[in-house]
Amino acid sequence: MFQKMTYIVNSLALSIFFSTSLVNAEQGKGQYLGAFNDPVRYCRAVKNADRPQEPYIGPAKPQMVLSGIRKAAGIAEDAPEDWVAGGTFWRCMDGAVYACFVGANLPCTEKADISREPSEAMTTYCESNPRADAIPAAVTGRATVFEWRCKNTEPEVVRQILHEDARGYLAEYWYRLDGAE
Repeated sequence: MFQKMTYIVNSLALSIFFSTSLVNAEQGKGQYLGAFNDPVRYCRAVKNADRPQEPYIGPAKPQMVLSGIRKAAGIAEDAPEDWVAGGTFWRCMDGAVYACFVGANLPCTEKADISREPSEAMTTYCESNPRADAIPAAVTGRATVFEWRCKNTEPEVVRQILHEDARGYLAEYWYRLDGAE
């Protein structure tokens, strides 16, 4: 009877151990993780995640992210919560929570375009507008890190105006929310 009870207790303990924990194989560190419903603790544990996923089990748009982006991006307090939530994205970088609000078409979910090679759309635009001092973002793409213009009929980089962060996103549009600098 005692051996049977010991076996059941040990089996139950192992079952609980393996069913309530995850190994973060993607990080390659063999780090033992549990499930998280707090974005700060989640990001500290996983370090980097472009899109929150398991072991994060909390709300898709956590209140700390929505409150943080309101403050960081200067969104009015009377702006509807569902509008703010609909335009907010969050992720983890270097163990911290970062958020972006699309606002006026900011490319929150796109990686930074660091190419100095003009696109076909830019070339076509410059052929029609050979002296344009600026190529519109609708033509260059909103994720480019450069300001572009037309020099005769050729697109040309004027200067770099945005920067790529450590995960490849446009750094100027993402705010660190967990209070660390």
